[in-house]
Amino acid sequence: MAQRDEPVTVTLAGIARLAGVGRAAVSNWRRRHGDFPSPVAGTDASPQFSLDSVEEWLIRHEKGDAVARSWERLWSRIEDLGDRDRMGFLIAHVGAQLSKEGAVPVEHAAPDATDLERALAGEALHLARKDGESGSSGFLFLLGRWLGTHVRQIATTPPPLADLMTEIAQAVRVGERVSSVVDPACGTGGLLVAAARRWADEGGLELVGHDRDPVLVSLAEAWLALEAPELGRRVLAADTLRDDPLPQVDADLVLCNPPSNERDWGHNELATDRRWQFGQPPRTEPELAWIQHILSLLGPEGLAVVLLPPAIASRRAGRRIRAGLVRAGVVRMVVALPVGAAQPYGVGLHLWLLRSPAGEHTASSVSFVDTADCRHTSATGRGQAVDWDAVRDRILAGLRGDAVEGAVAVPVLDLLGDETDLTPARHVPATAVATAVDLRRSWADFDAALLALRDGSRALRTLTAVREPGDRFDVSVAELEQTGAVTLAAGTPLPADFVQRGPRPDEAVPVLTPLLMGEGHAGQQWMTPEDVERLHGEGKATITAFGDVVVVGTTQGYDAWVETRAPTALGPHMHRLRVDPERLDPFFLAACLRVRANARRAGTHASVSSRIDVRRLRVLRSPLEEQRRHGEIHRQLVEFQRAAAEMSSVSDALGDVLAGLLAEGGLAGG
Repeated sequence: MAQRDEPVTVTLAGIARLAGVGRAAVSNWRRRHGDFPSPVAGTDASPQFSLDSVEEWLIRHEKGDAVARSWERLWSRIEDLGDRDRMGFLIAHVGAQLSKEGAVPVEHAAPDATDLERALAGEALHLARKDGESGSSGFLFLLGRWLGTHVRQIATTPPPLADLMTEIAQAVRVGERVSSVVDPACGTGGLLVAAARRWADEGGLELVGHDRDPVLVSLAEAWLALEAPELGRRVLAADTLRDDPLPQVDADLVLCNPPSNERDWGHNELATDRRWQFGQPPRTEPELAWIQHILSLLGPEGLAVVLLPPAIASRRAGRRIRAGLVRAGVVRMVVALPVGAAQPYGVGLHLWLLRSPAGEHTASSVSFVDTADCRHTSATGRGQAVDWDAVRDRILAGLRGDAVEGAVAVPVLDLLGDETDLTPARHVPATAVATAVDLRRSWADFDAALLALRDGSRALRTLTAVREPGDRFDVSVAELEQTGAVTLAAGTPLPADFVQRGPRPDEAVPVLTPLLMGEGHAGQQWMTPEDVERLHGEGKATITAFGDVVVVGTTQGYDAWVETRAPTALGPHMHRLRVDPERLDPFFLAACLRVRANARRAGTHASVSSRIDVRRLRVLRSPLEEQRRHGEIHRQLVEFQRAAAEMSSVSDALGDVLAGLLAEGGLAGG
């Protein structure tokens, strides 16, 4: 077996995979354990560690899985082959060897295989047999690593979405036998595997797939051989649109995630193709070519579930074909998925549920389901993830025709206009219709806010102006700092690994930066108490206490207030002023500092983004008793402004409820 002298390295994400934990946990180990291995390569932002040292540390601290570590080490050596196709063929060979069929020469999976590739394949087989498993877990491990390495080149259907597509088909075909499933753009075979898992017990199921990439075809064949060895299957390498390998398949079901935004799909060569039953697709609409190809594969009672980009539902170039599909009753349902459901993850994709144009069915309406709001905070707190259970429940309810929020059935005649726009958001009401209960609740909130605003204004109306604007004596924050009346501390950039994002747990410490000022001083960033204590002890974090004055150090979004929700961690351009209560009242100090004219005088204008020199801010000279009287007025003013803001919010909410009821004809005069 060929050996390498250079050390195998692994990233923080790789260590997390070895240990079966999240990356945040590895970052915590690195901070809290002094014996954690030091980086041997990479950069500060993306360090790399010796795999040998990491394995030794994980074993010593009883973390991680020895089996996973062995596969990770093997993957590192396969990755060093450097060639996408050779790596893929090698992994496909491993999968084929591990299946019950086995005995596939490595030369068949990887043409011109080298001695190193044969050795790596043998090592993978030895490792799988040593684990005492069927081998599918090892194959899936290597396949997942390969796909992750080439994620920008290869689009796959995530398992939750693949399972959802098969469940939709099962719900429509309830009580009907599924004998053939086709994926004309199968990739690595994820949708066919999902179909095999759902219908394998029915017996006689045949799985058919084709793709123009021979590497993906080999991987799909190997995966199916492992997952469904007893089922019939045909996986072919072919350019599906230009050279249809299965012109008469009569499939019961087609599941497909076709390639999108391709311009060279064969527009000119296929001008007279028999598949264009609803018109030749424009050059810029390859997805409509895929839809008509998929329809040509269906038997009379066949069904298709297709993942498509959202633009296909509304682009003007395709409106004639869309109208033909709707008029023929082919389009049964269009579902808008949440952003992040599949690649490209920044786009909310659509699922189209299609029926065979050869079937004996009539359709008076098309169902639209919008699940874009079905999201929840991920377990790590970083961003939001798709709530697949909510997506599933809403789609199945739409299939049943239940009256649920986010689903609607639109008559076919209403869709056959100038555009034939099939975007769900165009047809599904954005919000549920307001009710009488909503109206009563909105008026109760309005009355409570109005009462608070009246109380605040009553106290402030008794105040009168007693001094001319120019008749004042003041002192700078710098002078107060020199006398010890104030201690100034600036906020600092916090390590990214410590800062979490998303809704904040009750025990967590909020992180505040000028960018989060619009979120009620609480923000959507936070740290755990343990991390705050560690950073604070190392002098790497500025933490507030009750009674501190917090100042935003930028002219844009400038503000100052007394901290009453401590502790809070302050980020860059934030400042903490801690006062000596025997010499200075914090509410009085905040009242003086928050005046914008004060900030303009203390600003530095050397750049477009002006900063505030907090030490140059001015504070009125007053005896402590007068400070406390003025501080009490400042508290009343803050409460008044808070009540006014609440009044604005509840007024908007009340207006929305009234407008919604009015639009539905649900309001009557007194």
